[in-house]
Amino acid sequence: MRLPLRLAAGLAVLGTIGCSGLGSESNAQTASRGPGAAQQPGLPPLQPVVPPDLPPPTTPAGYAAHDASYPFYMPMQGLRRPANRFFVKCDASQAAGREVYQGNDVASLYGRAEGGLEFVYEARDRAERPCVYPFAPSLPDIVGNLDGTQYIFRSSEPGARVTFRSGDQWAVLRIRALEMGRARIHFEMRDIELDFPGAIQPMGAVHLETYGGAPPGLFTAVIRRAKLFGGKNAIFAPSGETMLYAEDSEITGNVGTAADQEHSTYINGTLVSHFRNVRWQGQKGWSNIASGHQLKDKAYLRIYENVTVSNAPGQGPPSAMPLIDATSFGFTWSNNLRIERMAPLQEPREALVDLRSEILYGNPQHYPWPVIATSEWRMPSAPLGVLDQVYLSVFFNTDVRSFRSEPYVFALRPWGRGFQPGTATIAGEGLTLKGEQRAVSLAFGTRGTFSKAYSADGWTYANPRLADDMLWVADRDAFIRHALGLIGR
Repeated sequence: MRLPLRLAAGLAVLGTIGCSGLGSESNAQTASRGPGAAQQPGLPPLQPVVPPDLPPPTTPAGYAAHDASYPFYMPMQGLRRPANRFFVKCDASQAAGREVYQGNDVASLYGRAEGGLEFVYEARDRAERPCVYPFAPSLPDIVGNLDGTQYIFRSSEPGARVTFRSGDQWAVLRIRALEMGRARIHFEMRDIELDFPGAIQPMGAVHLETYGGAPPGLFTAVIRRAKLFGGKNAIFAPSGETMLYAEDSEITGNVGTAADQEHSTYINGTLVSHFRNVRWQGQKGWSNIASGHQLKDKAYLRIYENVTVSNAPGQGPPSAMPLIDATSFGFTWSNNLRIERMAPLQEPREALVDLRSEILYGNPQHYPWPVIATSEWRMPSAPLGVLDQVYLSVFFNTDVRSFRSEPYVFALRPWGRGFQPGTATIAGEGLTLKGEQRAVSLAFGTRGTFSKAYSADGWTYANPRLADDMLWVADRDAFIRHALGLIGR
């Protein structure tokens, strides 16, 4: 029905900026030589393999073709055309301070919609300026059979962004499907800016409130050409059978009031988070608290392509926290990640990308192996020969720009040995043997202002030389198939 998404360009080219971290080894890299040994001097780092990219769309037909393409792992068959379709007029809505519809009026649903929704917002006002709607979108409650339903919010002119601007403390664009079960549901937002500077109440300016679900049930969310500001997190996705893909977008911060618990984006224990050509900045900072993260991402599988994460401040000073807070459980594949750190008022936390292990966020069924150290696993003497048997993160061509020389870029934190009773919090971090920990992290071609690629924790390798049967880790699609195949997705 729809073509697979052809993502970032072929073989990435290593940048020419030198750094003392290029080719450096963490402590974990000094134990062995041979097929799993560090990169030999003078050899270029391994480069990623990705499908050829489509040219950027410039015509209506080009946008239509692009917007009908999806990541290959995201099953789009079986979805129904939304039963309820509405066109929102620009000038009349501006005058009324609420949606004014051409044709069908959402009031006819009496606040409850079944069979899916599509809202098309007129892109320009009578003066041909991009339309600014002076309110947040108003949506009916979702009822009835959810299976195969779609919820689409888009500009009437692909590539021409419309803006929703509201100072209301409850401003949000929220999809709410609490009884998801085994249903297949799809959300999409295209060419929309949310500017909600007073929205301190919703969990996210985009709040994907679809908890739980059970396989083969699946909720997919696609965000294209968006700009998001507001909420306790500009994007919030709770744990569940969720795949999120966002491209060509700006995430410009949050406006929450709990300084250490809110972030520019909070992806809880979902299946997939995939970001391409996305920039984060504007996390709300506090003068006397380290503040939150730009990207807090606890998905089972994370893919970052041409992503920039900056602690350039929004409200208040820059955050002192690591810019990306991810989990060491599951899988990460990254290419051309750019990290920008400005000086905070507090002493900055050491890691820029922190792969942590203190909480299990997702459904335990999302993980093929234990997430605590056990005597059943012992890392072999050549860890780089068993990359298909461990939780794995791979970072290609990361570029670091910091106000200081960072001591290291990535940290793979030590595991614990059990859970605190009745909770998902893991106890005993750092008290386990290194050989019991089933996670490996690799970094190739890291450059910028830092001393080492990795902290001294965990099984970590900078610019290692891999055996031929382990080169699949460089192939983005093979990496995705491996990670999702382990859990039957």
